[in-house]
Amino acid sequence: MLTCKELVANSSDFLDRQLSLRLRLSIRAHLAMCRKCRRFIRQMRLSQAVLRQLPEGQSAELDALAAELARRRRDMR
Repeated sequence: MLTCKELVANSSDFLDRQLSLRLRLSIRAHLAMCRKCRRFIRQMRLSQAVLRQLPEGQSAELDALAAELARRRRDMR
């Protein structure tokens, strides 16, 4: 049985459909039994969808925004 740590390590390739059939089936079996990993994969899919919606060529602005949000989050702790 696949562990949660192994699922996370293979999650990007799983979502990009770049895994062998055997590993995909192992991940699907794990997801059928693990609520936390199902939530993680849903969040990853949502993140991918959001990133696909972003316009091209604004990476410097987005990097600055991400850095500012990270700074604010650290300050809140």
